[in-house]
Amino acid sequence: MLSVKNVAELAGVSVGTVSRVINNHPSVKPVTREKVLAAIEKLHYVPNEVARNFKMQKSMMVALLLPDIAHPFFSELTNYIEDELDAQNYKMILCNSKGKPQKEQYYYDILSQNKVAGIIVITFNNVEHAIMKKIPVVAIDRHITAEISCVTSDNYAGGRMAFRELVKAGVKRPAFLGYIPNVYLNSAISEVHTRKEGFCDEADAQGMPYTCFEIPDDDQQLEENLEKLITSDALKKIDGLFINGDLFAARFIKIARAHQVRIPEDLRIIGYDGSRNLSCCPPYLSTIRQPIETIARTAVQLLVRSIAGETIKPETCHLPVEFIQGDTT
Repeated sequence: MLSVKNVAELAGVSVGTVSRVINNHPSVKPVTREKVLAAIEKLHYVPNEVARNFKMQKSMMVALLLPDIAHPFFSELTNYIEDELDAQNYKMILCNSKGKPQKEQYYYDILSQNKVAGIIVITFNNVEHAIMKKIPVVAIDRHITAEISCVTSDNYAGGRMAFRELVKAGVKRPAFLGYIPNVYLNSAISEVHTRKEGFCDEADAQGMPYTCFEIPDDDQQLEENLEKLITSDALKKIDGLFINGDLFAARFIKIARAHQVRIPEDLRIIGYDGSRNLSCCPPYLSTIRQPIETIARTAVQLLVRSIAGETIKPETCHLPVEFIQGDTT
């Protein structure tokens, strides 16, 4: 196994000099730094982050705990979180819980035993009991405790915006479509659920009747549940839908078209997220776009400030959303 000693021998310098180069110490001369970096590249040497953290008594690793890396929103968010962490000289550990409370608890147990500088949490579960108070934490979309800052898009404003855009598109019989809240999650702590609240409040403010549909959050039964909804008499009375998530909307549209529902002629649809991972696939969905990059970078910056020892008053950062016109309205 390669070590710092091998790099030092090839570069013709001391082990201490190699260590200073790896840790980006400013005292190393440029010529010496280039020699060491060339040796590292030639040997394909990869520094042992865990060993470095232990030796320095300072971790440069941050854990990102999320429910599903395969989801377009979470994968794009992860990309920007990693990029911002890298810019701040931190490395990212990805913990993909698949939304399972037991798996999430396992990750918390592992992280509590290993030196991580901080944690960014996106969860569908009640995790207050599992959060380690000695490790800085920032949440995205969830209010975990009063001591933890939350970064989120303005979901409530997004719900109101979606209703207004449906009305602008000529919708007379609007409806909301979402998932029944996860049994493991106290819905009061989830910012995501305020999208429905905003939609309903805007409808009430305009004095317009509306309908709300919610189906179980069960991926294995999703197609069957959507089939039942799309073929129901209740949906036939609707001419506009705000669907709580772009991926959810894309799946709905696929099944609706298989049942000869014309979109947008028979049914106008607005989603929520605006992930670039879905924006390249027709039909181009009209959606409420979250500022995904800003959410990611803001969460990292708050966490890094906390790691540095800065006293930060816990806050909820509501970041503005925007409507993106597509083919479905």
